Amino acid sequence: MPLAPMEALLAAELPEGDGWQFEPKWDGFRCLARRDGAEITLTSKSGKPLGRYFPEVIDILARVKAKRFLLDGELIIPLSHALSFEALQLRLHPAESRVRRLAKETPAELMLFDLLELDGKRLTGKPLVERRDALERFFAKNVVLGLQLSPVTQNRDVATDWLKRSGGALDGVIAKRLDDSYHPGERAMIKVKQQRTADCVVGGFRYAEKKKVVGSLLLGLYDDHGLLHHVGFTSAIPAKERPRLTKDLEKLVEAPGFTGNAPGGPSRWNTERTTQWQPLRLELVVEVKYDQVTGRRFRHGTGFVRWRPDKDPRQCTFDQLAPELKPSELKELFGK
Repeated sequence: MPLAPMEALLAAELPEGDGWQFEPKWDGFRCLARRDGAEITLTSKSGKPLGRYFPEVIDILARVKAKRFLLDGELIIPLSHALSFEALQLRLHPAESRVRRLAKETPAELMLFDLLELDGKRLTGKPLVERRDALERFFAKNVVLGLQLSPVTQNRDVATDWLKRSGGALDGVIAKRLDDSYHPGERAMIKVKQQRTADCVVGGFRYAEKKKVVGSLLLGLYDDHGLLHHVGFTSAIPAKERPRLTKDLEKLVEAPGFTGNAPGGPSRWNTERTTQWQPLRLELVVEVKYDQVTGRRFRHGTGFVRWRPDKDPRQCTFDQLAPELKPSELKELFGK
C-alpha cells in the first residue's frame, strides 16, 4: 500500500514560540515521487498515478544521480512570475498527444520539501530537522533543471512576510514542528492562508430560478462515520460557464447525493424552487472560500475558487473547518 502524504490543519495564524519550521505552501499538485532503479512513479495526494500526465517530471527524476528514493513535494507550473493551477488542471486529460504538447509548452517542475526514503532506508521516523538536513544534502548531490528545493525559515517574521505575498506564487505558509516525525495521512502540520478555504464534495445542484441552467452547487463534507453532510452552497459561477457546466452535471445526476444531512425538504416557508435539487454521483470536488461556520455549516454563501480534480472526494472532511484555531491552542492540540 503506497504511503499517504502528511496533511495540514487549517489555522488562522502562524504558531508562535520556538521549535517551528516555516515553509511556503506552493500552489500546485501535492506529489510523492518515488524512484526504484529504472521505475519512477508520481502519486497524487489521493493515491492516483500522475506520471502519464507529467512525463517531463519523470524525465527530470530519471536524470538525478540517486537511484532509490521517495520524495514529498509539489508539482508546479511557473507562468508569468506566478504559479498556474489552471495549467496543472489542463494536464489531467486522456489524450497523450495533448499531454506531450503541454509538457513542452508549459513544463512542470517538482518543488521538494521532504525526503522520506533514501537507498532503501525509511526516514519517516526521524525528526524533521534531520529529514531536512538529509533533503538538503540530497538536493546538493542531485542538481537537475526542474528540480527545486523549497526554502524554509525558523523566523516567524519571515514566514509572516511570505504569507503577505501569498497571492502570487504562494498559496500560504506551512508550519511544522522541528522535532516531529513524518505522520503519513495525518493532519500533523499547520496551514495558514490569507483566506479561509475548504475543499467540498458537490453532492447536488439547483437550477436557476428563471432558466434551466445551474444556479448553485450544493456542498458537502464527510464526517468521521463516512456520511456526507450538506454544509452550504456556492452560486458564484461565471455566467458563461453555466450552460456547459449544466450539461456536465446532468450526466452525473444520481441518488442519493448526500448520505447524511441533506438540503431541507418542503415546508410552508419554502418555495417549490428552493426545495428542489438534483442529487449527484459523488465525484466532483470544488474549493470554496468562506467567512464563518455555524453548527458545522457555512453561515453565508461561499465563493467559488476552483475545481479540484486532483483531490479524492473522501478527503473532504469536517476537520478542514478549523480556521478559528489560535496558536495558543496548538500546543494542547498536538501534545507538544
